[in-house]
Amino acid sequence: MAFGVLADVATGLPLLLSEMTLTTALRTAAASAMAGRALVRHGSRVMAIIGNGAQSEFQALAFAELLGIDAFRLFDIDPAATAKLLANLAAHGLRATVHRSVAEAARGADIVTTLTADKTNATILTRDMIAPGTHVNAVGGDCPGKTELHPELLQQARVFVEYEAQTRIEGDLQQMPADFAVTELWRVLAGQASGRTDDAQITVFDSVGFALEDYSALRYLHALAEADGVTQTLPLIADAADPKNLFALLGASGDVNPATARRTATTVEA
Repeated sequence: MAFGVLADVATGLPLLLSEMTLTTALRTAAASAMAGRALVRHGSRVMAIIGNGAQSEFQALAFAELLGIDAFRLFDIDPAATAKLLANLAAHGLRATVHRSVAEAARGADIVTTLTADKTNATILTRDMIAPGTHVNAVGGDCPGKTELHPELLQQARVFVEYEAQTRIEGDLQQMPADFAVTELWRVLAGQASGRTDDAQITVFDSVGFALEDYSALRYLHALAEADGVTQTLPLIADAADPKNLFALLGASGDVNPATARRTATTVEA
């Protein structure tokens, strides 16, 4: 869990105090979908989700809404997490199938999203699981010593990152030599570098998240609060009964259920 403060740099005046647990899930999914628009093969419709915990619904909904993904293949070592995701996706009219292994879930997927949380040098995906033309959206909670992708998969793919210096420490990129070539995503979005160059190419978005995304999310929340005249915003503590079902804190309309909040955040106008 986390909270964030948006402040005026010149004076230090706090403008917004907000929860950042739900907001991080939203901005992470937004970044993945933004990368997907540049890197996913045209006509992609199927996404595998490996790791069905707190981030999974947000990723699925972002890719469904922004890239037209309409079928999801699910796997988690915890069957209860998969059942939770399956029910939440069905409630939003999205179809999904449950699979018995990572390899089975990845088979036939245009996009493979990894969302695992174990802080170890794990190998969730190997090169043989990934077909030509697949986009790998590597999102699982990152830190030094935590990996999800086999180095051979990275070697045979074009790898895109948010901020290279940070990703070399925290992302799957930490396994690779210092001269291993990667492309920062902003260069693709700005037209300074190519994204996907052919339909057979494997692309990897080695997403670790970085401060600019949190700053952008807080600015967006502050703008929404100001436009609506809202001074009471999201719960400061996202207190989910099931930590893997963060999505349950959102009502059908997308509003946060205030009954789950321990404390609320307020905006302070200058």
